[in-house]
Amino acid sequence: MSDKNEKLPDPKEIEQEISEFLSKKFGGRVKLIAPVVLPQEAPFEKDEQEEPPKERKIDFSLKPEELEAYLQQYIVKQDQAKAILATKICTHFNRIKHAESSDESNEEIVGQIKNNILMIGPTGVGKTYMIKLIAQKIGVPFVKGDATKFSETGYVGGDVEDLVRDLVREADGDIEWAEHGIIYIDEIDKIASSTNLIGPDVSRTGVQRALLKPMEETEVDLKVPHDPISMLEEIERYRKTGKKKKRIVNTRNILFVMSGTFTELAELIKKRILDQGIGFGASVTSRSERVDYLRHTKPEDLIKFGFETEFIGRLPVVSVFEKLTEDDLYAILKNPNNPVTLSKKLDFKAYDVSVKFEDGALRALARLACDEQTGARGLVSAIEKVLLQFEKKLPSTSIKKLSVTEEVVKDPDGMLQKLMSTPDDPAWAELYEKLVQYEKESVKQYVKTNQSVLAEKSKIALTPSRIDLIADLYGKGTSEINAVITKIETYYDQIKKVEAYFHKTHDLNIKLDEGAVDVIISQMYSSPTALGDFYKELTTNFEYGFKLIRDRVGQQHFVITKEALKNPEEFFNNLVKKIYAETSQS
Repeated sequence: MSDKNEKLPDPKEIEQEISEFLSKKFGGRVKLIAPVVLPQEAPFEKDEQEEPPKERKIDFSLKPEELEAYLQQYIVKQDQAKAILATKICTHFNRIKHAESSDESNEEIVGQIKNNILMIGPTGVGKTYMIKLIAQKIGVPFVKGDATKFSETGYVGGDVEDLVRDLVREADGDIEWAEHGIIYIDEIDKIASSTNLIGPDVSRTGVQRALLKPMEETEVDLKVPHDPISMLEEIERYRKTGKKKKRIVNTRNILFVMSGTFTELAELIKKRILDQGIGFGASVTSRSERVDYLRHTKPEDLIKFGFETEFIGRLPVVSVFEKLTEDDLYAILKNPNNPVTLSKKLDFKAYDVSVKFEDGALRALARLACDEQTGARGLVSAIEKVLLQFEKKLPSTSIKKLSVTEEVVKDPDGMLQKLMSTPDDPAWAELYEKLVQYEKESVKQYVKTNQSVLAEKSKIALTPSRIDLIADLYGKGTSEINAVITKIETYYDQIKKVEAYFHKTHDLNIKLDEGAVDVIISQMYSSPTALGDFYKELTTNFEYGFKLIRDRVGQQHFVITKEALKNPEEFFNNLVKKIYAETSQS
């Protein structure tokens, strides 16, 4: 331990040392601009002490079929890929949970194999999107890297272990949580050694070898000489604590997922499958034929493609993705959770413009995207081309509602000019309301189709009126279905607390039926003061009547209906008549 009276180094000296180091390492490309401020004689304050590490255990209970059903809500097609990834990723995290909660963690298997995954498929079919969805659902940190940016000795000035350090940053410095994360590396096929070279492709095979230890198990030091950020973080840590502490991350439980297009792999597989003399010269022409061959991928094919045997041995799970057709792209746009139309709605919402899409427009956009041959990425390009001029012009006008029809997709300039010249034409408002109803029915159908999955983890019953409410609130906002349901659950809990508070304050047991709850939730969605206003109305309209009935006939429990909220006077008249009739009969 250092002497408390020992003087801390001068900030200028540290700044100069770091600047000299950066200059030697990176030349004139990297410079230290801001000075590092260190207190020279000030004692360490209590609140500046390093926070103790969080004791955060993985809480994972998902089963493969549950995760697969979750993915079905978002991902079109790719049934086999969804099944494989849901199963192996669930197994990976459940094994971790089981090991950490039992004595079996002390009975490690020598050479045990981790379920690292290799995904093969054309661009724009949902590989990255699926992994992001899984990481979000599980609740673990996630980072993505690009294999083309690696080299044997460095990755943007660092090495392949920098992805592990990025994972710690993504976990807000929680090392234990980062050790349960997912690292996703795209374009992995680009680091396969070239088959047309004589001798080994040292650069690419070197990257593969650099990935071997992290993919299995190794310890990564968070402080590295080549990383200025980690050095500055270490200095800041020393400033706060006065201690030097080695911080390392173990990659034993970090799941690695790799992906690539592997466009030439199908030819290798075809040559393996077919007899040497029969059709040897024929090439794989159609995309569907290529996918059919890729389904038969074996480790030997990947090794011939240019991967090291040890590298392929650390990727035991292979999943092949299918090419998306026009119908698949249309199904993506029809899905109310799709990020393409939701993102575009958010773009216009920034200018207080609401957007609705006609079914014919979605089909036309899918057709445009299919022509680009870039999968789901083509949807983004198509919708941008169609709506760019609308996004530019409408914010400067009084137009606040935009109906995207098939005519808009086919002739965006002409339809924009028509809208700008006749903005007050009632036909536009009628068309918009028609699309509102179309969207509502589409959402209701989606919820009904996925009702068992949505209801399984939901606190609220998905009654017909509740499904109507979900569709209404979806149309008013710009969120995924699950986000809308989560919002409704939050409001539902708040309403139940109001019921309990009313009982505590007035000694009256009240319960709102589901219809009445939905009315209040709808009001809360539109107004931040709706819950407070509801409590005031509850006290004003119902307290005296309920107490009067309680004191006269002893009734303690009351149910408030949707009709009661709309017309309290009629509600009490009917209630008194009912009580009187029951009393007369007795």
